[in-house]
Amino acid sequence: MIHIINSKIRSFFRFTIYSLLPLVGGGWVGVSCSDILDTESELVEYEKDNTLDHPTDSVYSVMGIINRMQVIADRTVLLGEVRSDLLQTTDEASADLKRLAAFDFSQQNKYNKVSDYYAVINNCNYYLAHVDTLLERRNRKLFRSEYAAVKGFRAWTYLELVKAYGEVPLVTEPLMTELAAKEAQRKHPSTIKEVCDFFINDLTPYANTDMPVYGSVGGWESQRTAAGGEYNPLFIPLRVLLGDLCLWAGRYEEAARWYNSFLNDQIKPVTLNKTNRIYWYNASEFISPTSGYHPVSIETTGRNSGEVISLIPMEKEVFNGTISDLNNVFNSTKDNNYFFQVMPSVAMRRLSADQIHCIEYKTAVTTDTIYVPRTGMSDELLVGDLRLYDNYRLTSLGSQDPYSEYSSLRQSISKLPENCISLYRKSMIYLRYAEALNRAGYPQTAFTILKYGICPENMQLYVDSIERASAAAVTEFDKNIFLRDIAIGIHSYGSGDSQCNAYYVLPQPDSQLATRRDTVDFQIPLVEDMIISEMALEGAFEGNRYYDLLRVAMRRNDPAYLADAVAKRYGEVDNSLRTLLMDKKNWFIPLP
Repeated sequence: MIHIINSKIRSFFRFTIYSLLPLVGGGWVGVSCSDILDTESELVEYEKDNTLDHPTDSVYSVMGIINRMQVIADRTVLLGEVRSDLLQTTDEASADLKRLAAFDFSQQNKYNKVSDYYAVINNCNYYLAHVDTLLERRNRKLFRSEYAAVKGFRAWTYLELVKAYGEVPLVTEPLMTELAAKEAQRKHPSTIKEVCDFFINDLTPYANTDMPVYGSVGGWESQRTAAGGEYNPLFIPLRVLLGDLCLWAGRYEEAARWYNSFLNDQIKPVTLNKTNRIYWYNASEFISPTSGYHPVSIETTGRNSGEVISLIPMEKEVFNGTISDLNNVFNSTKDNNYFFQVMPSVAMRRLSADQIHCIEYKTAVTTDTIYVPRTGMSDELLVGDLRLYDNYRLTSLGSQDPYSEYSSLRQSISKLPENCISLYRKSMIYLRYAEALNRAGYPQTAFTILKYGICPENMQLYVDSIERASAAAVTEFDKNIFLRDIAIGIHSYGSGDSQCNAYYVLPQPDSQLATRRDTVDFQIPLVEDMIISEMALEGAFEGNRYYDLLRVAMRRNDPAYLADAVAKRYGEVDNSLRTLLMDKKNWFIPLP
């Protein structure tokens, strides 16, 4: 449970969490300023009564912001997945969820509540305006870590907000009066690029600032050491966030530099290794099968163990604050009478099955590559990539009373973490790094991340000297830490030993092109397609997919890139949905 114990801070966050008013077409309608700023309430504590000049005040203020982030946590996942091609709603889904999936905002929708984002932002703005950043103890700025952390919370919230709505007012001062709220109403909305450019400048001076260490908060350690790195999961890793901001802003070389700086940190490097995968471990079964192929040949070693870098902690009991409802949306639970509301789509299943799974098979005298059969499996999810099989189960109880209040089906999507919302995982950071490298003009290096795993030795083996020289500033990796023996291509997380896969290769033109630049330009969109597919396989159901499609569609100025994918979520093309999404204005949620 995240408590705000100090009486002064508790009053401030409970009773003066001001939200911006809903917007329509640049105008603010529906709620008056007095409705939001309750100036007559004796419970409101005003600006003059709340100075943040004591460590206890600062700690509870930061925890109060995390408390407000809980309100939008589920939404970040649902907005990024339910509108994508990887999920489809069931008959039991709520009306709001069905309309969200259909991009229908003709009626009021609980997932369209912009004020919840601005509640977080206004808390951040207040903190940043009032914390005593000059206060020192033993020649150390006392609140620098908290100040940087809150800047990260604000930038992350704005990025989520503008991705969802397309254009939003950029308000960076706390709204404490009715006049301030009216002035904020008149601000011209900022685009995704404008928001990203602003926060790139805002965060850069604090990029290498250590995050606060508060010990255990609600059962979550604010500093955690795991295989492949030490990190503070309650806070946003600023260099990763800067990479994301640059990626959305089209500043690809900078994005690659920020991601590389985070992954190759000299004190806290972030590595991937071969233990975090799911694969067939008995290759001999595919040479001389006796009775078909069975899932007992699967070995899973904790797919998501140690993967989470940053998260929003959620409450375990509703009376303590906000608990996540994602389990009731994605899974069969007693609370929902086992009626799940979404399930992996036909498109998700096809993408998984389309992958070619191979195994490096070694004997005393030879090494060979075995391609796993695509027929004869005991479960259709065993064909191709195994990550969906590892994370998803659907079972039937058989015949059941047709009037029963309980579903006869049981669905489990196990990759959803318990009592938290994951914001960043290692493998997804590597994939965004690959996306940035590719768009910066380094497709060979990006492909190395997918197939082989990035490390100095693999760069020497699989990237030509021209690209290595050009990409040197954004591909620095400590050769004593990033070793070929433990490196893994992310495609191998579910598709076997991808380094041996003769069908998973860097795209090449059919004939030699006039210049090297022509070849690179040919490769970039094709490698990008492979990266985006890998993001779907690795990051499915975590809130990424719709925004990955959106980012590429915007980059290419190609509405069909997004429209075609989403319209095929049920297998066949939904022509009405495709037509809707060919209009860019429908990519975003309308401001209420």
